[in-house]
Amino acid sequence: MTDTDGTVERSSAPAARAKRNLFSRTALFVRQVIAELRKVIWPTRKELIAYTTVVLVFVLFMAGIVAGLDYIFTKGVLFIFG
Repeated sequence: MTDTDGTVERSSAPAARAKRNLFSRTALFVRQVIAELRKVIWPTRKELIAYTTVVLVFVLFMAGIVAGLDYIFTKGVLFIFG
């Protein structure tokens, strides 16, 4: 922004931010966190149950694959090295 005499006016916001003490910065942080949490779209109970079920099924499936491969490789190593 320019003043009437043509000079550029600088914002004092960074200087004001630097002068805040620990407690005011912490309070500002908490207020900003609460403001952001209000913007979150929380899932409904039905969606939450569906998402949880999908995740659990996928994790069990992947654990089964890893366990199966572990079993196969263990048998192969024991067959080769006896």
